[in-house]
Amino acid sequence: MDLSRQRELARHLASLRRESRQQSGLDAHLVPPDADTAYRVAQMVEEELGWDVVGWKIAGMKPELQRQLRISSPIYGRVFAPLIEVSPATVEHARQCSPIPEVEYQARLGADLPPRTKPYTVEEIGDAVASLHPGIELAECRFVHDAAFPPMAAILADGAGSGTIVLGEAIADWRSRDIANQAVVLNCNGVERRRGSAAEAIDHPLVPLTWLANELSRTGIGLKAGQTISTGTLTGMLRPKAGEPYTADFGPFGTVSATYA
Repeated sequence: MDLSRQRELARHLASLRRESRQQSGLDAHLVPPDADTAYRVAQMVEEELGWDVVGWKIAGMKPELQRQLRISSPIYGRVFAPLIEVSPATVEHARQCSPIPEVEYQARLGADLPPRTKPYTVEEIGDAVASLHPGIELAECRFVHDAAFPPMAAILADGAGSGTIVLGEAIADWRSRDIANQAVVLNCNGVERRRGSAAEAIDHPLVPLTWLANELSRTGIGLKAGQTISTGTLTGMLRPKAGEPYTADFGPFGTVSATYA
């Protein structure tokens, strides 16, 4: 895929994102041939938009979710300003592109993690985290989920389904808490819709965060202090309806709410 087609796809994806618009399928000549090309296009989308990158999202840390997403390794995408909100949040359902509410831990960095030759360790990543929050990622996709849904490389170019991050209050003394085994529940109108834990889905939020730091180090991008990273769904995926309020219950770590108005 030559540079001109990469730039053509980036301009198109930037337009879809600006306009909160979706499309069915993607012309074959615009589908990136591999993940590395797709991520280069995603960086071009950032350039086309001119929006600040205030965070990142991670998905597919474990094989079960990788099978659902048709991938063989974890994936990531940019979160753009101003799409980080404090709970309770409300979004307009009609302007959300194939929305999916995902219960996730959100890590806010207190130090830069620049590119380097030596891999980052989990311990180093933990030291760089300023705060850990319960949260909900309101994921989106610029491609309609129909029979023409394009290959995963096109989704990576679109930011791996990145949307809005909704943050709860920071978890006090998070490093001494049993984050991995805390049950989390996603409720809608008081009815349980999904349940999970970090141990089942991602092992611990520091595991995907370390993976991302090393991926972005390898590609020369790096992570920056102040960025918020959504570390991967704990409760799987579901399709919300207009008017539905969702509450993620993290037990002693607090609750987070988002409504699709």
